[in-house]
Amino acid sequence: MLKLEPRPQPSKHWSYASPLLALAITVVIGVLLFSALGKDPVRGLQVFFWEPIKSTYALGELMVKATPLLLIALGLAVCFRSNVWNIGAEGQFVIGAVAAGGVALMADKTTGPWIVPAILLAGVAGGMAWAALVALLRDRFNANEILVSLMLVYVGVLVLGYLVYGPWKDPAGYNFPQTKTFDAVTQIPRLMQGSRMGIGLLIALAGAAALWIFLFRTKAGFAQQVGGLAPAAARYAGFSSRKALWIALLVSGGAAGLAGALEVAGPVGQLTPYIPAGYGFAAIIVAFVGRLHPVGMVLSAVLMSMFYIGGELAQSRLGLPKSLTGVFQGLLLFTLLACDTLIAYRITFAPRLRAARLRPPPSGAPRRPGEAGSAGPLAHPSADVKG
Repeated sequence: MLKLEPRPQPSKHWSYASPLLALAITVVIGVLLFSALGKDPVRGLQVFFWEPIKSTYALGELMVKATPLLLIALGLAVCFRSNVWNIGAEGQFVIGAVAAGGVALMADKTTGPWIVPAILLAGVAGGMAWAALVALLRDRFNANEILVSLMLVYVGVLVLGYLVYGPWKDPAGYNFPQTKTFDAVTQIPRLMQGSRMGIGLLIALAGAAALWIFLFRTKAGFAQQVGGLAPAAARYAGFSSRKALWIALLVSGGAAGLAGALEVAGPVGQLTPYIPAGYGFAAIIVAFVGRLHPVGMVLSAVLMSMFYIGGELAQSRLGLPKSLTGVFQGLLLFTLLACDTLIAYRITFAPRLRAARLRPPPSGAPRRPGEAGSAGPLAHPSADVKG
C-alpha cells in the first residue's frame, strides 16, 4: 500500500522536477482527451507543441504571446514572494492598455517618435494606479487584496467597454465598438521584418534580468521578501512590511500596465472590447510553474504561449473548441499543485497486514486467559474466587 511520508526537509530535487512531471502528466491527459474527442492524439500534440515553433514566423507569433505573459508574471512574482496575493493583474493590464490607448489617440501627422515612450509610460502609470487602489484598501482598511484586486478586473473591463462603445468609438468604424486604428508613428518598433514581434520581447527579457538582480543580489530585494513573509522579523530587522506591500503591488501593476501598452500599441493597434485576453490570469500559472524565478518564468511563458497558439490552431484545423486552451492551462496548474506534494512528502510502500491477524478467532475456539469472552477467572474481575 502506498502512503505519503513527511520529508525531514523539503526536496530541492523535486522543486525543479515537479513542473516537468506536471507537464508530462498534462500531455498524457491531453492524449486521452484527444482520443475521447475522436481526434488523432499525435496530430493534436503536433498542433500544440510543434506548429508554434516550426518556422520563423511561428516563432515570432510565439514570442508575441509570451511577451505579455512574461511581463505580468515577473510583476506577480514580486507580489507572491512578498506574500501579497494580487489576483487582479488582468484589470491592471486592461487599464494600462486604456491609458496607453488614450495617449496613442492624441497622435497626428505632426507627432514625432517621442510618442512611443510616452505610450509605454502611460501604460505603466495606468497599471500602477489601478494596483494602488488595492494597496490603499489593504493598507488603510485591511481589505483582502485577493477580493479587491479580482473585483477591480471587472471594473476595468467596464471602463474599457464604456470608452470603446462611447466617447472613443471610431465614427468611421461602421458602428463597431473600437477606436480608430492608431497612427503609424505610435507603432512599437519590430525586431524582424514581416513579423509582429516587437521590442517588447527585449523589454521583458531585460525585466527578467533586473528582477533576478533585485531579488537575489540586493538588500532591497531581501527586505522585500522578508517584509511579506515574516512581518515580525522584518520589523525587528528594521524593514517595513507596509513598504513591501506598496512596492509589490506598484511593481506588479506597472508590469501589467506595460504589457497592456505593448499589446495595444503593438500587434493590436487599437482598443477593442477583446483586449482582455486572459493574460493576467494565465500569468499566475506562468509564475508558479516557473517557481517564481525569472529564468523559470521565461521558460513557462513560452510553454503557456504554446497553449494559446495551440488552442487557436486546434479550433481552426481540428474543429475543437477554443476553450481547449483553458483546459490545458487548468490541467497544468492542477497537476503542478498535485506534484508539488512530492516536495514535502515522499511516497513509500507499506506492506499490508496479513488478513489472518485481523480475522477474529472461530466460534468455540479456546481463548487465552484474559482475552475478552474467555472462560478463565480473569474474564470477569467480579467473578467469585474460592480459596
